[in-house]
Amino acid sequence: MTELLMPAGSLEKMKYAFQYGADACYLGLADFSLRALRKGELIDETNLKMAVDIADSLNKKVYCTFNIFAYDDDIKKLEEKIDIIKEAKPHALIISDFGIYRIVKKNLPEIDIHISTQTNILNSETVKFWRDLGATRVILARELSFEQIKKIRKEVPDIELEMFVHGAQCMAYSGRCLLSDYMTEGKRKANLGNCAQACRWSYKLLEQTRPDEPYEIIENDKGTHIMSTKDLCLIRYVKDLQDIGIDSLKVEGRTKSLYYVSTVAKTYRKVLDNLWDLDFAFLELKKAGNRGYTEGFFLGDNNSKSYSYDISKGLAGSDFLGVVIDSLGENKYKLLIKNKICLNDEIEIITPNFSTKAKVSKIIHEKKGEVDVANTNDEIVIEFVSENSDWQKEADFALCRTLGIKE
Repeated sequence: MTELLMPAGSLEKMKYAFQYGADACYLGLADFSLRALRKGELIDETNLKMAVDIADSLNKKVYCTFNIFAYDDDIKKLEEKIDIIKEAKPHALIISDFGIYRIVKKNLPEIDIHISTQTNILNSETVKFWRDLGATRVILARELSFEQIKKIRKEVPDIELEMFVHGAQCMAYSGRCLLSDYMTEGKRKANLGNCAQACRWSYKLLEQTRPDEPYEIIENDKGTHIMSTKDLCLIRYVKDLQDIGIDSLKVEGRTKSLYYVSTVAKTYRKVLDNLWDLDFAFLELKKAGNRGYTEGFFLGDNNSKSYSYDISKGLAGSDFLGVVIDSLGENKYKLLIKNKICLNDEIEIITPNFSTKAKVSKIIHEKKGEVDVANTNDEIVIEFVSENSDWQKEADFALCRTLGIKE
């Protein structure tokens, strides 16, 4: 069975990813991961074992990322935390650095090793190299076409292959970029998990004798974000990848929202299980944050259409309105509000297996009583009148969003 592998930037996101269809999640400790997270119920050495235990209880898997480009100080930190990792027993470690590989192979021989996409795996011989070195899985570079992936699978059938199918992409080769380091004077090092995403910035040109007259850098009439790539989306090809024997389909997004993780996991799960048609699935993915979608290198013709010249920030086709945090009976639910909800609004409630249109019939504030508006970050009671009550079976993981798709 082809695995659906989702990002887990926090314990909460991990739990929702599993409920919405992920078979496994990848997560990272702050000192060794290429995503330096700053808020939420973060996963660190104090709760890594808890994350693994939760996954085990659900018959799911957790992979821990150790994919920084390591200096000697990083190796020393890793050696100091080996016992924590050993006790937690993640199902695999994702590694790109040979030094980290050597330390892990020596001290944690019982844990599987997955080779990160950061190692730029583009050919069968590289896959064989890592197989012969003892890796159980390699994560292919995003710069490969379907035909090249199919050839690698045929040439090397005796190791697991993983590949990215969805999410933000880096304009540099498999993420190997120094642009952030340079533009922030070394304060935001991309390959130590703290990328400033300088490729997403809007640039202007200054002439030395006219410093007060910036000239916008444009690509025709499309804008100034000349290095900002669109997001990868291979939802239409997951069945083809299943057919050729790709073991794991990976989604990017450890810094993305709970809504993003849930929506994308559900969509890929339904397609993998033959429950949704591809057109409907693609529309669902447009409701999650994106910079526009592209197949990247997958079809063998990556070109300028893969770049998002007019926006740098991912925009969701539907606004994430709230998380149901408690069921109070009589169609009343306590919500954590993510975006403003008004009385009589028509919204959509989604759960791992259901979706329904609903109307907000009452909003109750703890101190003010009935009100007309629920504001962002409020914890508030809302009464719904829904078209279908099946979603209530999964109310513990219900999310609310606006109807339709904003253009």
